[in-house]
Amino acid sequence: MARYDRAITVFSPDGHLFQVEYALEAVRKGNAAVGVRGTDTIVLGVEKKSTAKLQDSRTVKKIVSLDNHIALACAGLKADARVLINRARIECQSHRLTVEDPVTVEYITRYIAGLQQKYTQSGGVRPFGLSTLIVGFDPYTGVPSLYQTDPSGTFSAWKANATGRNSNSIREFLEKNYKETSGQETVKLAIRALLEVVDSGGKNIEIAVMTRDGLRQLEEAEIDAVVAEIEAEKAAAEAAKKAPPKET
Repeated sequence: MARYDRAITVFSPDGHLFQVEYALEAVRKGNAAVGVRGTDTIVLGVEKKSTAKLQDSRTVKKIVSLDNHIALACAGLKADARVLINRARIECQSHRLTVEDPVTVEYITRYIAGLQQKYTQSGGVRPFGLSTLIVGFDPYTGVPSLYQTDPSGTFSAWKANATGRNSNSIREFLEKNYKETSGQETVKLAIRALLEVVDSGGKNIEIAVMTRDGLRQLEEAEIDAVVAEIEAEKAAAEAAKKAPPKET
């Protein structure tokens, strides 16, 4: 294996590109990120590492806007993410300038995935070590969309998905509990999914809600209120299970 993992452009005899697989491993070690698509709302949530006491937490954002109607969350190497986000923002503005219309969510997803794939096929470069969740509303039809891209350059559309650390656990939870929701119920489902892998509750969660009016980041107090509501529902369900059956 050692002979085939040095250059990005060399396949191993069994058909692997090891540098791309190592980039996928960097994603698996990154913070958890989740996206949930509702009928009128799309929610992005990420696991937030606790900041140093003297650090300004406002400068550590893992959910960003690409355009007025499109947002992105990522898992993996944050420095790589910054470069990819800047390229995507420039493409959004160039598209507006050239054709006088905003980009669709699929268009910018294809652009980002194409950029990621290009860095798996050129000598002297390495793949982007991040996976992205891209959400937004189609500017022409108003339909909500959620896409995922990965370091290999593949992309796909989802109703709900997760990437990063423990993403399999979150995905299993979403598969069991996902249903078409709207408004606050979509927010609650995303937070419940993140709480499957985040221990310390709302203070280590960042949530952003995309509606047709644009992106809004939830304040910590709002997240804490939803977490408290979820915990109260769990406690009520546990109490109901433990309660003795009623005699008939």
